[in-house]
Amino acid sequence: MGREQAVTPQIGKAQRRQAAKEARQAERARGARTNRIQRFVVRSASLLLIAGLVGGLGWWIFRPKPGTYVPSQGNAHVVAEPVAFRYASDPPTSGPHVAGAAAWGVHEQPVPKALQIHNLEDGGVLVQYNCFDCDDLISRLKDIVRRYPDKVILAPYPGMKSRIGLTAWSYLDAFEQFDEQRILRFIEAHRGIDHHVRSGGFGS
Repeated sequence: MGREQAVTPQIGKAQRRQAAKEARQAERARGARTNRIQRFVVRSASLLLIAGLVGGLGWWIFRPKPGTYVPSQGNAHVVAEPVAFRYASDPPTSGPHVAGAAAWGVHEQPVPKALQIHNLEDGGVLVQYNCFDCDDLISRLKDIVRRYPDKVILAPYPGMKSRIGLTAWSYLDAFEQFDEQRILRFIEAHRGIDHHVRSGGFGS
């Protein structure tokens, strides 16, 4: 009987040590799982953030520009306006043009096509109108164009199908009613972008 009493406490201590060991192992396992979950959450959040930034940057770079895209017809220099050449749009948005450029700002007379194209190549935007007895419209257009020190021209364009036409290199926006925000969006999106060909023999 005395021997049994001496062994029992030892068994109890061994069980407690084993239980404590298992508890520590369970705690370490829970900690490891928690760390894995935290690392997974952090990695996932980082990937989502990077994807969002890349997606946003991609949209910003490749976002649609205002106006209708018109494929470029090149930017060859000619000595005079090519009478037989058929421009892809009216007003033109690219193509053969003379070496000179029209002055930036407000024009009271139409700008020749071969001249205005060179302004577009230089990163300019043309705001043109075709209407009679439209002093209020012209005044509003002048107010917009005069906000820019350069790279924007206002001029009449007789024969244009719409009352208002906005052109930049390879882009055209034509509409009937004055829309200040539409005009400003077009100018801000296209103004100042140089379109000279760096390796092809054209441009100046």
